[in-house]
Amino acid sequence: MKIFRGYKGIRLRDPVVSMGIFDGVHLGHRAILNYLVSRSFELNCESAVVTFQPHPRLVLDKGASDLAFLNTLEEKQQLLEKSGIDNLVVVEFTKEFSKIKACDFVEKILAGQLGTREIVVGHDHHFGHRGEGNFNTIKECAGKLGIGVIQMEGYMESGKVISSSLIRDALVNGNLTDANRWLGYDYFLSGTIIEGKKLGRKLGFPTANIKPSDDNKLVPASGVYAVDINIDNKKYSGMLSIGYNPTIRKIKDTRSVEVNIFDFDMNIYGKEIEVIFRHRLRDEQKFTGVKELVRQMKSDRENACNLLKR
Repeated sequence: MKIFRGYKGIRLRDPVVSMGIFDGVHLGHRAILNYLVSRSFELNCESAVVTFQPHPRLVLDKGASDLAFLNTLEEKQQLLEKSGIDNLVVVEFTKEFSKIKACDFVEKILAGQLGTREIVVGHDHHFGHRGEGNFNTIKECAGKLGIGVIQMEGYMESGKVISSSLIRDALVNGNLTDANRWLGYDYFLSGTIIEGKKLGRKLGFPTANIKPSDDNKLVPASGVYAVDINIDNKKYSGMLSIGYNPTIRKIKDTRSVEVNIFDFDMNIYGKEIEVIFRHRLRDEQKFTGVKELVRQMKSDRENACNLLKR
């Protein structure tokens, strides 16, 4: 997959193009991408995805700095590459860019810059200034330029249309099972190992504190999870705690993300780490004392080991 930063000076081979944020690159997105790839083979041309960075809401909404997303740009790139598309065009989203009208975007960028042959859009796609561009707008504008437009139906499961917001809500509310199923892969989070308060070590469960690699990366609901871990291209198993450590901490300050790596005893401060959320074990709890907490952690470890072995 070729990655282009910006659209100027690009000329692709009569591409079939889809555009959007593609946060999560979930099963709904995968249906669009699969069609995009198969259609490009059918027409003997290239496939391309146009995405935008940063997220438009971070640029246009002053109160949106605390928004959380399923993927960083790097993660999105990896997932899109696995889909088999030929080209990814990453467009810098600015206030100036947001003022481009829908038809101008189709004419000047999709047609004029990329040489688009067909456009594939989702069931609820909107774009352009104030979101004025919908399927009918695209079809009308593109039709004048001889560009075909295909609208995909929403990807349904159990009566629900799979969407990024649906998956984000599931993760925030502790519904990891549905979130992973709708994503089509197990949710993951990358970051750097930083110094912590070493509370876990005192309890016999040393933990590595993780600072997520992106401030806008969604951290799932507080609780305890069975996870797989990647460090230095080596894989490990463990259990991860997200929350405020209410049994130990007297003050509820910032949420921590801490992982206890099974059968592991190495200094990894400053290392990059990836955790993959396989199972949610339980909610965060406040115990009557340290002894009760340790008993629960032993039980958590046993449950995590059994689940990960499956």
